[in-house]
Amino acid sequence: MSGDGFPILSVEDLESVVAFYGRLGYVTTYAFPPEGTPGFVTLERDGSTLGIARRSGAEAHRFSYWVYVDDVDAAFSALVADGAPVVAEPRTEPWGERVASVRDPDGNIVHLGAPTEATN
Repeated sequence: MSGDGFPILSVEDLESVVAFYGRLGYVTTYAFPPEGTPGFVTLERDGSTLGIARRSGAEAHRFSYWVYVDDVDAAFSALVADGAPVVAEPRTEPWGERVASVRDPDGNIVHLGAPTEATN
C-alpha cells in the first residue's frame, strides 16, 4: 500500500466548520458535488489536508481517516482477512474513485481510496 492520507471530520453544520477552519488559514481545494450545496470538502493549509463531511442523521462517527492505496480491492481483502470489520465493500463512486471502508482495531472508520482508470 502506498499514498497519502488525511483525517475527515463528520459534522452537522459543514458551512460553520469550514468557516472556522478558514479563520485558521485553511482554504477549500475541493467540494463534492461541485455544483450546489457540498456534502464534502477538502481544506488545505501549509501542506496539510483536512476533509469535512456533512454528517447524516444515521451516522454516529465524528472522525474517519482516508488512505490512498494502489489497489482498493487488494488492500480491503488483506485487511478483512486480518480481521478488520467491514463498513462498506469496494465500489466505484461518481467522483471517480474506487472506495471501500473498514474499522481499525479501536473502531474508527478507515476509507481506502484510489482513482479509477477514467480519472488517471
